[in-house]
Amino acid sequence: MVGTANNGRMRHAFSVVNGEEEVGLNSVPPSNAGSEYGGFEFTREDVYGLLNERMKYKNKFNYKERCENMMDYIKRLRLCIKWFQELEGGYLFEQEKLQNELDFTESKCAEMDLMLKNKEEELNLIIVELRKSLASLQEKLSKEESEKLAALDSLAREKEARLTVEKSQASLLEEQGKIQGELQSANQRITSVSDMYKLLQEYNSSLQLYNSKLQTDLDSAHENVKRGEKEKAAIVENLSTLRGQCMSLQDQYNSCKASVDEVAKQKDTLVNEVASLRAELQQVSEDRDSLLLQVQTLTAEVVNCEELVEKSNELKEKCLSQSNQLKTLQDELEATQNKLRVSDLSVFETKTEFEAQKKLISELQNRLEDAELKIVEGEKFRKKLHNTILELKGNIRVFCRVRPLIPEDSPGADGKVVSYPTTTEAQGRAIELTQNGQKYSFTFDKVFMPDASQEDVFVEISQLVQSALDGYKVCIFAYGQTGSGKTYTMMGKSGNPEQKGLIPRSLEQIFQTRQSLQSQGWKYEMQVSMLEIYNETIRDLLSTKDPSRTEYGSNGKQYAIKHDANGNTLVSDLTVVDVCSTREVSFLLDQASHSRSVGKTQMNEQSSRSHFVFTLRISGVNENTEQQVQGVLNLIDLAGSERLSKSGSTGDRLRETQAINKSLSSLSNVIFALAKKEDHVPFRHSKLTYLLQPCLGGDSKTLMFVNISPDHSSSGESLCSLRFASRVNACEIGIPRRQANMRSFESRLSLG
Repeated sequence: MVGTANNGRMRHAFSVVNGEEEVGLNSVPPSNAGSEYGGFEFTREDVYGLLNERMKYKNKFNYKERCENMMDYIKRLRLCIKWFQELEGGYLFEQEKLQNELDFTESKCAEMDLMLKNKEEELNLIIVELRKSLASLQEKLSKEESEKLAALDSLAREKEARLTVEKSQASLLEEQGKIQGELQSANQRITSVSDMYKLLQEYNSSLQLYNSKLQTDLDSAHENVKRGEKEKAAIVENLSTLRGQCMSLQDQYNSCKASVDEVAKQKDTLVNEVASLRAELQQVSEDRDSLLLQVQTLTAEVVNCEELVEKSNELKEKCLSQSNQLKTLQDELEATQNKLRVSDLSVFETKTEFEAQKKLISELQNRLEDAELKIVEGEKFRKKLHNTILELKGNIRVFCRVRPLIPEDSPGADGKVVSYPTTTEAQGRAIELTQNGQKYSFTFDKVFMPDASQEDVFVEISQLVQSALDGYKVCIFAYGQTGSGKTYTMMGKSGNPEQKGLIPRSLEQIFQTRQSLQSQGWKYEMQVSMLEIYNETIRDLLSTKDPSRTEYGSNGKQYAIKHDANGNTLVSDLTVVDVCSTREVSFLLDQASHSRSVGKTQMNEQSSRSHFVFTLRISGVNENTEQQVQGVLNLIDLAGSERLSKSGSTGDRLRETQAINKSLSSLSNVIFALAKKEDHVPFRHSKLTYLLQPCLGGDSKTLMFVNISPDHSSSGESLCSLRFASRVNACEIGIPRRQANMRSFESRLSLG
């Protein structure tokens, strides 16, 4: 029979004769239900069977039976034809309906195109203005940098000039000291020479007197000689004795000659010798026998006196030469004094020039500081405009961070896997990944290279963290494969203040800002909760009980995720702790890190095996303006995606890997649905996506860190992470809404 199953098999849909799509059992238009044939359906086999059906009769001559069979066959043919007609009418109705919907959607698309063009023009104008301001700031920066370089060059030259002046001044001071010492010694020599000269003049005058006396004595001696010629015979006899005396006198003469060098000291001895000589002359005059000896002694003394006169002349010449030397020394002293005066004048001039240059350098430094402040303010203004544009667009912001290479990474034969474009527009925002000789380019809101410090990363998100105190819901989560540095970015390394992660730095900033806002009348209360999603099970990391791994959670409780009308997320029975300082939060973070699920795989020594969610709820009241704000800061460290072929997970690690990849694939499906603006977004397919529903589809400020590894063997996973991040960056989740209102009268009374 038509419309029934043949031989117990399901009938295939009948295809229309003109080759259109096949019609299923449920594809009959609803208009068939009201007709008399609406309860029948036809398939290809039914129609072919109806057309090829042959009449079978028990008796060929029984015309009544043949007429009944023919009437039944005609009725079935009419029923089939009627069904085809109604099916064709339904298709025409559906075609008209689809045409109307197509026209309506085309008009909507045209309107949307106009709106998009208008928005694009507005954004282009904003971008042009921003580029102009950026160009002006860059010109100012280049000018200030050139001025700074010139000032530094002039400062270096002034420093060199100052050093040379100081060296010359020190050398002049040393020369002056030497000259003063030589002058003092010369003065001492001059005084000693003058004293000696006076002594020699006195001695010379005494010698001249003595010479005159000797001359008179010589005249008398000549007279006595004439007298003594008569007694020559007697004198010859005594000549031998006189020769002995002459030898003694010669010895005395030698001693006198030796003592001449010390004239000033041996003056008394010479006077005594002269007296003895006078006595001997008197004895010669008295004693005729000793007359010849006295004559010889007198001649010797005359020769000695002549030698003394020559020596006195030599001393005079030495005095003259020393006086000339003294004059030359005085001239040199005057010349050095003039040089000192000139050097003092030059030093004074250099000091004045140095002070002027110092003032100029201080002015340039002040101008440089002003320029740097302007640059910092301009950068803050640019970031603020960028954040405002992103908030108006409602997109999820995405930052990319590349971890440094470690010794365990395998070197790539094709060179570096990750590179960074250096163009002005792409610098700091673009990244290129090379896989199998092909380059893939991506652009995000910010790209951090491997040498970026934790402080550099936190500076970029500090304003976003600050908005939690202003009453916004803020969500920051880290995504990436295992071993790409997500936990280091969020938590950092304990025991090293410079390597603190985003969570402790965010808490320090929030508590510092709360302290500074107290002077403006703001009072804040803060609550902390921490949980992990392990194998699609919520665990309370701040529970005081022993975290036994039960079916529902760490304490056997079944934690349920709930969203209220304001978009706030609550987890039932979750431990919430009031905090007042960063020390308390640090203690709670240490407690949570010890309770978190961590395992060892082939890709990471300490791999996070769960999704970690840190939540800080902020309630603020301004006593002066009666304004209330409620903000939420969610900081999430997602577990890393991994491939079983690389991680080598077995047993519990295998189940953990499967649960992690399943939740991350659910997150990917949610992102795809948001990007395509589908009506249904599958938030409930995973506890992670259901927990993140207000962050991904609500009115919060959301930022994602995509962490990638520069290892050559991880290029495939890195490419998947970058593609997912670019889809996340294209998602529009709505404009963030601030949760602020005025405090009611009852709440003011309750707060006292």
